[in-house]
Amino acid sequence: MGILTDDMKRVVNEQRLGFVATVCPDGTPNLSPKGTTTVWDDEHLVFADICSPNTIANLRANPAIEINVVDPFVRKGYRFKGTATVYNEGALFEEVCAFYRERGTKSLIQSVVLVKVEHAQALISPVYDLGATEEEVRERWEQHFDNLKPASG
Repeated sequence: MGILTDDMKRVVNEQRLGFVATVCPDGTPNLSPKGTTTVWDDEHLVFADICSPNTIANLRANPAIEINVVDPFVRKGYRFKGTATVYNEGALFEEVCAFYRERGTKSLIQSVVLVKVEHAQALISPVYDLGATEEEVRERWEQHFDNLKPASG
């Protein structure tokens, strides 16, 4: 069994949006959301480079990466630290592109990034420290997002 638990896989596959942190050449962080984040296997996450030139340049120079995936309703998720490999040709590139096409991705994929997860840790909102239940947290944030929707009419 790999590092990714069933619950980690569930959260990543349900949410699909990962916030990817890389290191710029000057040592500053670069944070970029990736809407194609998914589980590849028990030890790897993957995302497609559709329009991510800075992320890809950073990873080519320094493959250190962290991806955070959080369910915005229950305020729980995971952080994944590891090493990224960028592919823009070859069998794995073609396999991952085919996966995304089957999933409905229509955008041109420039490259794919395979992340070997070396460390994974739960992310949990401090609201739970105050005794809130997951149901209470979900209800609060569902109401919040419902209130953001424009009134129909």
